[in-house]
Amino acid sequence: MLMLLSSIITYHHAPTETLSQKRRPRGHRSGGLHRQKRDWVIPPVNVPENSRGPFPQMLVSIRSDQDRDISIRYSITGMGADQPPNEVFNIDPVAGKMYVTKPLDREMRSSYHLRAHAVDMNGNQVENPIDLYIYVIDMNDNRPEFRNQVYNGSVDEGSKPGTYVMHVSAFDADDNTTANGMVRYRILSQMPHNPIPNMFTINSETGDIVSVAAGLDRETVSQYTLIVQATDMEGNLNFGLSNTATALITVTDINDNPPRLTNRTFSGEVPENRVGLVVANLTVKDADQPHSPNWNAVYRIISGDPSNHFSMRTDPVSNDGMVTVVKPVDYEMNRAFMLTVVVSNQAHLASGIQSSLQSTAGVTISVQDINEPPYFPTNPKSIRFEEGVPAGTSLTTFSATDPDRLQMQQIIRYTKLNDPALWLSINRTSGQIVTIATLDRESTYVKNNVYEATFLAIDSGSPPASATGTLQIYLNDINDNPPALVPREAQLCERVNRNTNGVNITAADADTDPNAGPFVFELPNYPPSIRRNWTISRISGDYARLGLRYQVYLESGVYEVPIVVSDSGNPPLSNRSVIKVKVCPCDRNGDCTTLGAVAAAGLGTGAIISILVCIIILLCMVLLFVVWMKRRERERQTKQLLIDPEDDVRDNILKYDEEGGGEEDQDYDLSQLQQPDSLEHIISKPPGVRRVDERPIVPESQYPIRHVLPHPGDIGDFIHEGLRAADNDPTAPPYDSLLVFDYEGSGSTAGSVSSLNSSSSGDQDYDYLNDWGPRFKKLADMYGGGDED
Repeated sequence: MLMLLSSIITYHHAPTETLSQKRRPRGHRSGGLHRQKRDWVIPPVNVPENSRGPFPQMLVSIRSDQDRDISIRYSITGMGADQPPNEVFNIDPVAGKMYVTKPLDREMRSSYHLRAHAVDMNGNQVENPIDLYIYVIDMNDNRPEFRNQVYNGSVDEGSKPGTYVMHVSAFDADDNTTANGMVRYRILSQMPHNPIPNMFTINSETGDIVSVAAGLDRETVSQYTLIVQATDMEGNLNFGLSNTATALITVTDINDNPPRLTNRTFSGEVPENRVGLVVANLTVKDADQPHSPNWNAVYRIISGDPSNHFSMRTDPVSNDGMVTVVKPVDYEMNRAFMLTVVVSNQAHLASGIQSSLQSTAGVTISVQDINEPPYFPTNPKSIRFEEGVPAGTSLTTFSATDPDRLQMQQIIRYTKLNDPALWLSINRTSGQIVTIATLDRESTYVKNNVYEATFLAIDSGSPPASATGTLQIYLNDINDNPPALVPREAQLCERVNRNTNGVNITAADADTDPNAGPFVFELPNYPPSIRRNWTISRISGDYARLGLRYQVYLESGVYEVPIVVSDSGNPPLSNRSVIKVKVCPCDRNGDCTTLGAVAAAGLGTGAIISILVCIIILLCMVLLFVVWMKRRERERQTKQLLIDPEDDVRDNILKYDEEGGGEEDQDYDLSQLQQPDSLEHIISKPPGVRRVDERPIVPESQYPIRHVLPHPGDIGDFIHEGLRAADNDPTAPPYDSLLVFDYEGSGSTAGSVSSLNSSSSGDQDYDYLNDWGPRFKKLADMYGGGDED
């Protein structure tokens, strides 16, 4: 079997059972005692962490008692050997010595479980594996670590000693079952030291901080800063490791300071009849935390305002109390108000705190008298009259009252502000209202039988004040409107059932009951044909039926039937109305046919045919006009122009005998009369389009060549030949234009003509001029050799 002696594990063999013994029945009992195979229980191996070596460092030696007979190889398996973390432990396969190869860290892994194996050279197991437990012994190599570097806590001011404040905690990675991981706490310092340096203490084991002294006052110290230290080794400062953290303790406010008004009395002024004004400000001081319920002031008026003319509001920024007018005050009723105002906080005072005498103050409000406008005691004022009241009738007196009784007597003047129908007038001084036109209930200005007019009352104060009053006149109806027949046009079939054929008629009356319906419908006695052809039957109080009498047939057409309608007024009013009835042949549905409708309109067959013929002729004329216009447009499009429209001057009026109007007319473009030097701009033009002053680019016609000194009789022939050649030239335009007979170039190489001087070396013979005919006789006389006078 494997055994461990003095750090040596040796395998020792227990007696082996025989095969017969292994196969013995389970219930069989032998007379002798038999040893059972058992293994050694190996105690754990303790290894301190952070060992400095040297490495590898031997831990134990394992040996089997069979190594005397055979060669044995030893090995280990498990985490730290052949499993991660690998190669922390290894074993000498021959000697069986197990080593640790590096320093161990208990905080990374506190124990290892390995198994030792023994095999022969062939790999056959010669011993059963044994378990090895290696425990890492903890060393104090970790400081306590606070979970936060800054802790925040709070405590109410005025708290009693022993009040819980906050908790701090630190963690030590070392073994907490040993002194290495046992942490203890203490307070190193407190800032500020008011009222004493040790206002708080800390539980050394739990880290709970509590107050130990009275005197916490937020208004004096609002926050304390504590430096807390955590030390392991159960707080032993000589051997333990320490760390620190900061604890911030905020002293929370309680309502231990009642608000105090800065003055015992306040005053203000308010003009009468004004609301929403702040008439006085009450200032207050409170030492509690600003803008908190312990600081926010609440003001109440406890006396001096029985009619609730004023209210108190708090300024959210300054905490002042604002006395505000919420109900108009009247100088004639109250010239001043003496208010008593008390102030408190939103939060109740803390237990044991009494309210201050300075929480109550008096407020005097003076009322300023102003010129108040007059008022109508009854507004709106309603009166009742019958319509048809004639002009000049006095309806009522609509007067106003001046509320300024304490001022000198004022005079009130009246004027009309709005009178839509212009029916009324008002006396300027008394306010008496008189009609200036007849009142009509059926007017469009009357709504629901009521006519409204507004009037203005103005006093003589400074500045003047005014008031508006409304007068409502309820107009009772009288029977002043006769009824009107409805409808005024109808349609009736020629031949249908007389019981169902007819026109329902009624009447419209602008009056109301009892001056309207029921109505009476009657046919007049004249002309007699009306009663002979037509009949009226009553349907209800407001409706009747107009129809043809039995066995009476009328031709298609429009018939005017007079009907007398009477209302139910006292006395009744009647109206003779005419209804136009169109009598026409109808289809089976009772509707007029198209031909019947035309016939009923009073047109005969001949007139209808004439109208149709005129319509056909008009359509033909329109069609011919459209065809003519399209043909003309097509001819205009197919006509080819020979020149550019912008160069066509045939439609222009040319004036040749104008000599110019001055220097402004001398701005000619003489280049248009000269032959251009280049023909590129002419060649680039599309064919068939030419300017009349451009030189043709086609080969020029061959004009007759003249002699240098032509015979006088050839001059006329020369001109006629040139004219004939121009007429036969295919490139010439079809109208008069500038013709180029002899092109000499754009300029002359010769200088001024003045450079040509007459020769005096000899005389020239000009006698040949006499042979040129009578046209050159003058020249022959001037230069020829004729007789001198």
